[in-house]
Amino acid sequence: MDNNSLLNEVMTKAQRWLDENYDDETKIEVKRLMNAEDKTELIDSFYRDLEFGTGGLRGIMGVGTNRMNIYTVGAATQGLSNYLNAQFKDIPQISVVIGHDCRNNSRRFAEISANIFSANGIKVFLFDELRPTPEVSFAIRHLGCQSGIILTASHNPKEYNGYKAYWNDGAQMVTPHDENVITEVNKISQIDHIKFEGNSALVQFIGEEIDKAFTDAIKTLSLSPESIRRHSDMKIVYTPIHGTGVKLIPRALKAYGFTNIIAVPEQNVVSGDFPTVVSPNPEEPAALDLAVKKAIETNADLVMASDPDGDRLGIAVKNDKNEWILVNGNQTALLFIYYLIRRWKETGRIKGNEYIVKTIVTTEIIKQIADRNQIEMFDCFTGFKWIAAVIRENEGKKTYIGGGEESYGFLPEDFARDKDAVSSCTMMAEIAAWAKDNGKSLFELLQDIYIEYGFGKEKGISVVRKGKTGAEEIAQMMADFRQFPPKEIAGSRVILIKDYASLQMTNVLTSTVSDLIMPTTSNVLQYFTEDGTKISVRPSGTEPKIKFYIEVRGEMKNRSDYDKVDAAALDKIEAVRIFFKNIILF
Repeated sequence: MDNNSLLNEVMTKAQRWLDENYDDETKIEVKRLMNAEDKTELIDSFYRDLEFGTGGLRGIMGVGTNRMNIYTVGAATQGLSNYLNAQFKDIPQISVVIGHDCRNNSRRFAEISANIFSANGIKVFLFDELRPTPEVSFAIRHLGCQSGIILTASHNPKEYNGYKAYWNDGAQMVTPHDENVITEVNKISQIDHIKFEGNSALVQFIGEEIDKAFTDAIKTLSLSPESIRRHSDMKIVYTPIHGTGVKLIPRALKAYGFTNIIAVPEQNVVSGDFPTVVSPNPEEPAALDLAVKKAIETNADLVMASDPDGDRLGIAVKNDKNEWILVNGNQTALLFIYYLIRRWKETGRIKGNEYIVKTIVTTEIIKQIADRNQIEMFDCFTGFKWIAAVIRENEGKKTYIGGGEESYGFLPEDFARDKDAVSSCTMMAEIAAWAKDNGKSLFELLQDIYIEYGFGKEKGISVVRKGKTGAEEIAQMMADFRQFPPKEIAGSRVILIKDYASLQMTNVLTSTVSDLIMPTTSNVLQYFTEDGTKISVRPSGTEPKIKFYIEVRGEMKNRSDYDKVDAAALDKIEAVRIFFKNIILF
């Protein structure tokens, strides 16, 4: 489509928003965009419909079909309502849970969604104020609901908001329900299809009773209560980065027995503007700057941070030079898996049918830990809904120990079905106390894992390409990688290629192709090289990015080897980065 044709199409779509029954404030903003000399913002707002994908909605807030606003949220809720009423037509009362995070408009979108569900005859349990995402998942199961939603854009910049939808097991929807809901949402082609006038008799506020049930359940996860008692006054700095963890995570830590929880006052302020950070993402070092500063001031033992919707955990620890360093998502997952398997064995919980889960882009050291301890491991696609799908598939047959992904998400329980920073914070604090009991810091514990199971270092690189042209450019990158796969990467021969779009694995050495057994396809490519390097490439499902996940391996014989081995790994990662930079010019 040429530029004139695209602009004409966009102007036609925008005019409909002026002609139909949209509110006056929205129409004024649409007129402003249409009359602006530069039509870029208008085009980005209307060139497509914001897609209700398999993870729900996520986008920049504003007017237009490609923005998060009351009408795109309304269409999503109406489509989900229609599907629920068809799917559960034989039960007396369909019910849903609604939660929201700290973002601008999240409460408004939550209340509008409550009105739409109730207008469609669906009972709504609406949280009285912001709550972490995993608590919404827990509440769906606890209250026996058929579905639930949370209004959140997770760790995205402040301009974004989002809408995540869950099924009756408390997990984000997978096939067939995700695709069926998408079909129903796409049928909402007119504003008059959306029932905005709610039925207050079907809306019930929830809060403290769910908080208590959730924290009581989290307390049952503890594996080393004696260590906690001996180190109950361990200094823990915690920041919610302006988000939903502000009340519940300190409460859960205290319920576990920790008494010395140090706040970061500036970041305890609940705000969708995230005034102290550029990005409210615990993966970004700057997001933890204030917490680390507080840890230095107080001589703390551990720093922990959760993202705005309380499902991701970031931590900082002291290294062997007494410097505060950030622990990445792969390392965090390693600490969790190592500790859980070890303590399950030591406490006699291993019966022979236990398993763990990781995503395909997460470190392969986890598989080595599982294999050596004779624990079954499942590899799944990126996104916690796939970890939850494995839990659902094995329910009643196998026992879940824990599962996580490199993007700072972990779930040490199965009473919630999404990554959980609330339980992860309490469990990480327990690991720190247990390590102290064993004469180690968390940093030394991580080093010992590398000595026992092999060293690994990982780096994620995101290449941003915004807007329509950016999406096209990312699609072309993936097509080129498939058509012209690299024969070597950073001087090491590629020996194995996995293409999850075709579900085929190619052994380059033998030229043999075999099937990848996965529940569906995904636009992910992986390259494995002779020196143990793994590179995964995929477009982001929620942001205008193409992501590269680099993992390199090494051998570490003792703690004193760490700096040398780490430096060699950094050099190898940089060589891989330069290799891909030269291909796509990022």
